[in-house]
Amino acid sequence: MADISLHKHSQGMAHFAPGLLLTAAIALATAWLGNLPSVAQLGLGALTLAIIGGIILGNTLFPTVHGHCDAGVQFAKQKLLRLGIILYGFRLTFQQVLDVGVSGVVIDVLMLTSTFTLACWLGRKILKLDRETAWLIGAGSSICGAAAVLATEPVIKAESSKVAVAVATVVIFGTLAIFLYPLIWHSVSPLLPGLSLSEFGIYTGSTMHEVAQVVAAGHAISPETENAAVIAKMLRVMMLAPFLVVIGVMVRRSAPATSGEKQRITFPWFALAFILVALFNSAHLIPASAIAVINQLDNVLLAMAMAALGLTTHISQLKRAGLRPLLLGLMLFIWLIVGGGAINLTIHHWLG
Repeated sequence: MADISLHKHSQGMAHFAPGLLLTAAIALATAWLGNLPSVAQLGLGALTLAIIGGIILGNTLFPTVHGHCDAGVQFAKQKLLRLGIILYGFRLTFQQVLDVGVSGVVIDVLMLTSTFTLACWLGRKILKLDRETAWLIGAGSSICGAAAVLATEPVIKAESSKVAVAVATVVIFGTLAIFLYPLIWHSVSPLLPGLSLSEFGIYTGSTMHEVAQVVAAGHAISPETENAAVIAKMLRVMMLAPFLVVIGVMVRRSAPATSGEKQRITFPWFALAFILVALFNSAHLIPASAIAVINQLDNVLLAMAMAALGLTTHISQLKRAGLRPLLLGLMLFIWLIVGGGAINLTIHHWLG
């Protein structure tokens, strides 16, 4: 009996192995590419490069090996994604909340809620987008770019094409922000002599999309700006878990009730695990060297999930999405810069 069980287990592993190896190869190749100076200076993170690589292969070579690799690719897109989000908690500590102060916390909360609310209204009422696309672009714009889009996908059960469109949208405007924010600093700092480098860092971290993009933009201004920007950004990342819980409740409430059947509550347990990991990490019980290894593993897992998403995305699906998702991303981008600036200045004036 033990031999039969072991044989079935090995067969199961073999079923997933080709797809997992393919996504791992894409993740590692794009990680190497991202470390090249010419690519690194663009601020394109490993997740962005992984989905680009996945889309290229998904529309060229992948269809020929789809039958052998699909099981592993789906496993990476679903299971490894959740594990990657959980391990993301090792990048955070609750001490970081204290470092940005009350004003930083208030700013991040206001930016998240206002940006996502605006995404829902503009996307659904003005641009007539479907709910999933509007929510995914809203999540990516209001929290942490591609990682937030990926984390929201299993909660709302969105199609791969919609996820890819949302990721592409937040990547485009997030990358543009890398070059724009240093110009904004040099333009507004003479007009607002009371604005400190640290305060502009909080503005950067509370309004830009990706962590890597925040680092790149902050670094281009000053070390003080970079440090404040990263802390403010990681606080926004920490808000991902409660955001997913709220989204889960919204999905359940809006689901059509079937006769005599209760709608099952879809609770994003991986989001709770994410918070628990961040709490555990706050105790500093694990050596920094071990945390660094965990973060490297997490980078690979998330990149594999992005590669899997790219592999299952077809260019024809992106074309069918049209210009409306791009317009929503642009409107939110303008809000993050202008509205975010107004919110930052107001809160710093009141609570500074």
